[in-house]
Amino acid sequence: MTPLSSYEALPAKTAQTQAEDAIRNLAWFRYNLRKFLRFSEKAARQCGVTPQQHQLMLGVAGYTGRGTATVSELAEFLQERHNSVVGLVERAAQRGLVRKEHDSQDRRFVLVSLTPQGEQTLARLTELHKEEVKAAREALMKVPKVPAQVLEVKKRAV
Repeated sequence: MTPLSSYEALPAKTAQTQAEDAIRNLAWFRYNLRKFLRFSEKAARQCGVTPQQHQLMLGVAGYTGRGTATVSELAEFLQERHNSVVGLVERAAQRGLVRKEHDSQDRRFVLVSLTPQGEQTLARLTELHKEEVKAAREALMKVPKVPAQVLEVKKRAV
């Protein structure tokens, strides 16, 4: 007799329940992630920058630990194409949020750093995000459950 995998050994109901739990976990995770992202997008706009510019400033200030980043590093951080990031950096530089300079050892690389205005804007956004990050962390760590507002909608529908 050959041993069955733990998944095959489970009764059908348990396997189905596990699949439903996995879907619920993913849905809950995506819901909370999207809530945080929506908050962050709104906060960026309230501070006079686009959500993409906010992400760019975060990448410049924090991704490498150097306080500067190359366009290639920013493309990785933002999960965007190099050419798209070049345009984003150029627009942010025109707005006075970042500055660009060629690497002194290899002029093919452009180093991006924050300007004082960029530092001030990022500090303001970081302050706005503190409580929301805490709430998102707590929500993402909880066992998923049906949110109260969903239960209220169900009660009214009955």
